[in-house]
Amino acid sequence: MNSFNKDDNNYFSILSKIIHQRRSVKPGLMNGGQIPDEQVNELLHLADWAPTHGNTEPWRFIVYAHDSAKEFSRQHAELYKNNTLPEKFLTDKYEKLISNGDKASHIIVAIMQRGNLSKVPVIEEIAATAAAVQHILLGATALGIASMWSTGGMTHHKAMKDFFQLREEDIVMGIIYLGYSEKELSGRRATPMTEKIKWM
Repeated sequence: MNSFNKDDNNYFSILSKIIHQRRSVKPGLMNGGQIPDEQVNELLHLADWAPTHGNTEPWRFIVYAHDSAKEFSRQHAELYKNNTLPEKFLTDKYEKLISNGDKASHIIVAIMQRGNLSKVPVIEEIAATAAAVQHILLGATALGIASMWSTGGMTHHKAMKDFFQLREEDIVMGIIYLGYSEKELSGRRATPMTEKIKWM
């Protein structure tokens, strides 16, 4: 296992602080500030170091920056409108999907692209892509960037998969909103750790 040249305890302390401070910040709580594209690219490079069985590296990312983030939000809302029965259509939801791009700087669509190594179970490819997304979220926290991993709207609908011309075996894992926010959010865990761990 690789070792650090510096004090390992210091690295752990920094990482622990970042993990504990990460919060999901809804796009509506972002302030419209623009993130440098270079920093978003750095986050994507962090994602590329997620664990992956067989080096399949199934994560793929589609990045909408600045004005194109607003356009994608409009397209997302139209997907919802065009693929929802009239009696189930909610105007508030439609308008919220549009407004999600108003204050976000960048929107990243995370996709699990199934590889040709069939011996790797699908669940492992999903887990690998989820780990890649978490790298983005933690990196964003370290840079003072607000983030939200959303699976709402049409994320898991066939219409979204068709929109991106994905194959049947590919999966849209979520929509990541990035921006800046002055909102301070607290966090909590609903279940005590003592109920989640069993030492043998």
